Amino acid sequence: MAETKDRGAPGYEQARDELMEVVRRLESGGSTLEESLALWERGEELARICRQWLDGARERLDAALAESGDEEAEGEEEEDKGEGGDVAGEEEAAGPGGAGRTG
Repeated sequence: MAETKDRGAPGYEQARDELMEVVRRLESGGSTLEESLALWERGEELARICRQWLDGARERLDAALAESGDEEAEGEEEEDKGEGGDVAGEEEAAGPGGAGRTG
């Protein structure tokens, strides 16, 4: 994505809008072969630019989710440490025969 910005390439929305216009012109027909080829090539370039923007956005989102997940996991570990004694206490109270077993 940084390469796209450095070369003065369009932003995602601008590239997407231009790509939609290229597709519309190609679908409408009436262009010469040379014009159609030029439109096709421009469309490929615009699609590449859009893909770079989306890949960059996905990477940022994944990183943010991973960071959020790490923070959640740390919080859960803290909760588990505080609750660990309770679980052991319940097992001891049940005795060797297990809960609900009478002898």
